[in-house]
Amino acid sequence: MPARPTRRTFLKQTAFSAAAIGATVSTATAAAANQPAASAPPRRGANDRIRLGLIGCGSLGYGYHIPKLMELSADPKVNIELAAVCDIYEPRKQRAKEKTGAELFHDYRKMLDRRDIDGVVIVTPDHWHAKMAIDAMEAGKDVHVEKPMTLHWEEAKQVYETSERLGRVVQVGAEGTSRDMFWQARKLIADGVIGKVVWVNGGVYRNDPAGDWNWPMDPDCSPANLDWDAFLGPAPKRPFEPERFFRYRKFWDYSGGVAHDLIAHVLASVQICIGAEFPTRVSAAGGIYVHHDRETPDTFSMQVEYPGQYLCTFVCTQTTEQGDRLIIRGNKGTIRFSHHQEKPGQVFVTPERAYAHEVKELTVDEQPRIDHDRNFIECMRTRSKPHYDALTGYKAMVALDLANRSWREGKMFKFDPVKQEIVP
Repeated sequence: MPARPTRRTFLKQTAFSAAAIGATVSTATAAAANQPAASAPPRRGANDRIRLGLIGCGSLGYGYHIPKLMELSADPKVNIELAAVCDIYEPRKQRAKEKTGAELFHDYRKMLDRRDIDGVVIVTPDHWHAKMAIDAMEAGKDVHVEKPMTLHWEEAKQVYETSERLGRVVQVGAEGTSRDMFWQARKLIADGVIGKVVWVNGGVYRNDPAGDWNWPMDPDCSPANLDWDAFLGPAPKRPFEPERFFRYRKFWDYSGGVAHDLIAHVLASVQICIGAEFPTRVSAAGGIYVHHDRETPDTFSMQVEYPGQYLCTFVCTQTTEQGDRLIIRGNKGTIRFSHHQEKPGQVFVTPERAYAHEVKELTVDEQPRIDHDRNFIECMRTRSKPHYDALTGYKAMVALDLANRSWREGKMFKFDPVKQEIVP
């Protein structure tokens, strides 16, 4: 198992290092970091067209974000334009240009130089998220960054602090946080319907015999059409190896494995329901039990304790589709969400036997709510906080990253929510 970098090594390798593929942090930017927080950009009118750039045209970028942004572009009420697309792999660049007609970029920093670009959508491997998000904010852009927010929690802190300093909108791409059923649950919990929240559990369960994340690899991929150095960026330097590009989620250099890709969705939903907190204690267990072609575990369990005095248990496996749905347990009742054959978007309250006289069985239907993509655009106009904002994403990253560290290093981690640091 590759060793996790020491803090000193991390700071050298992190995307904010001036060594990252030749990028340098300007003295003006460095000076700005020591200045008082910048005032928020002015609110935009409904008639002001918003121009967006997309960084990363792989399966998620091309398969979801491009069609969604083109759909929104066709709606005059939304009034946006997908003005630019960027990728470092030639076949993906060309198909994105053909589909969108947008201006094509190889180096995302050149895209950021376009003064008429108002925001960017970042759909790259995890290890690039922080660098790109911060560069975009420094260039005056708002940011939608796919989950996980970053690769390491220290980077998430920097992204959050940059957003506060510059007054930029940052939305993390966990689309479930815009589902109304979680906001309905949030109100029920805030109203004390299930009493004191004490335990949450849930997970994601997959079983692909070929191995989850073993996506097809283009046989013609070579250093002639893939900018390998640009892919590696702040990650450790390695010889050309296409599998690391096409199946990056299997490797610690570029991904946080199932915690970052899958558990991140469940944790994000829980944060909406209960309210986001920094963890106080995190531990993890699991292993590579079936798919031995990867560095990250195919079966993973993490436990997170919070200052609100409740426990979260999240499980993810790539070896079976059987597992527990998301359940939020209070001392007086339990909340669960519709599943499989049930009507989508419903919230169910079941009383604890001892409190059946006080808590009534209840079913709440999901109500219309603006979706995640429209929420980002709306917040760009109003300068309000998105459903899943930078601070919430930062708090999630502490739990996710420390869980991975727990598994890799074989120890439990304690975190001080006030000082925002790991403690002995």
